[in-house]
Amino acid sequence: MQYLFITHAARRRFAALADFLRSESAGGLVLIVSALVALGWANSAAAPAYRALLQLPLGLGELSMPVHIWINDGLMALFFLLVGLELRREITQGELASPARLAAPGLAALGGMVVPALIVVALNWGDRTALRGWAVPVATDIAFALAVLSVLGSRVPLALKVFLTALAIIDDLGAIVVIAVFYTKGLNLVELGLAVMVWLGLLGLNRAGVRRLWPYLLGGVALWALVFDSGVHATLAGVALAFVVPMRAKPSESQSPAERLEHKLGLWIAYGILPLFGLANAGLAFDTLPLGVWTDRLAIGTALGLFIGKQVGVFGAVLLAARLGLARLPAGVTRLQLYGGAVLCGIGFTMSLFIGDLAFRQGPRGDEVKLAVFVGSLASASLGLLILRFATRAKMAKSVPIAEYSSD
Repeated sequence: MQYLFITHAARRRFAALADFLRSESAGGLVLIVSALVALGWANSAAAPAYRALLQLPLGLGELSMPVHIWINDGLMALFFLLVGLELRREITQGELASPARLAAPGLAALGGMVVPALIVVALNWGDRTALRGWAVPVATDIAFALAVLSVLGSRVPLALKVFLTALAIIDDLGAIVVIAVFYTKGLNLVELGLAVMVWLGLLGLNRAGVRRLWPYLLGGVALWALVFDSGVHATLAGVALAFVVPMRAKPSESQSPAERLEHKLGLWIAYGILPLFGLANAGLAFDTLPLGVWTDRLAIGTALGLFIGKQVGVFGAVLLAARLGLARLPAGVTRLQLYGGAVLCGIGFTMSLFIGDLAFRQGPRGDEVKLAVFVGSLASASLGLLILRFATRAKMAKSVPIAEYSSD
């Protein structure tokens, strides 16, 4: 009977989640188109223009950087800001707000990060250069995954979409930690200390009750510049900013400042920044790849990490957690549907390309990783879609007999 009464807060929470799912799936489709355009452009007669555009310098003085760097280090900070806002919302008032809700997607995300990384490490042990790419297959691209799910429409249970979204958000948090710890070089402690002071100042604005967005955004620009100079990857400034913008709405407000910012950013990220990222990073020129690319253990490990490691890690961890009584699985989702969702977690496009760029920047190893990400993600999307299509058609009567996933 408790599920017959839905509070106003719950309605707001699920409305926000529904908006998120719609924007992510639509944005994923646009991202797919931009990636295909980049592939076609990089392998056409106009390929020199493509490469020249990415290397075109923009900015003045010390902030003069190629377009490619502005996109990956600058605009993607806004993407990480949105990820941080989504993560914070789900932790404080959403699907990750209690241990019962957090356990299943949290353990699944952990398994889905550890197993792919182990595959890359096992195949490249002893090659210090290749081992820099161990983290490439650890992340799940929720925009791409939800875009694939949107092909099946309402035939995919909402509980599975919620589970995958929560998993991917935790996965993103893990990727953020990996970037901060393993892809930070040559720390400038003075700049980092100034960045911490700016962040504390923004936190003070929050505590003082400042509800306007512009002071936080202005401080966020200063925070980004300081983090960029400190040696920590600049996109992490977006995550830090997300945790100081006021999250809870006052009785006189229809939305909190964080909710307003999240809604303002959503369309720009989905239809502007991520497509630009895809255009700048998916342009793999096949004629520049070495002939023995598929005998290279880094490429093999990355592709297998996404295609095999993700599904084994996610599905294995969540079933083991359920067997041990550590977590509850999503209600109304059959085991085959859950396995199909685990396979879709091998779509690692955005964050995998991002980490690959951090590990190798431009160069032959970077191109090999890029090809492996394409292959692993495409194989995961194709197999996951086939499994879910079969599972929905079969209408399996036996589903996971457990309590509602969204309950405490």
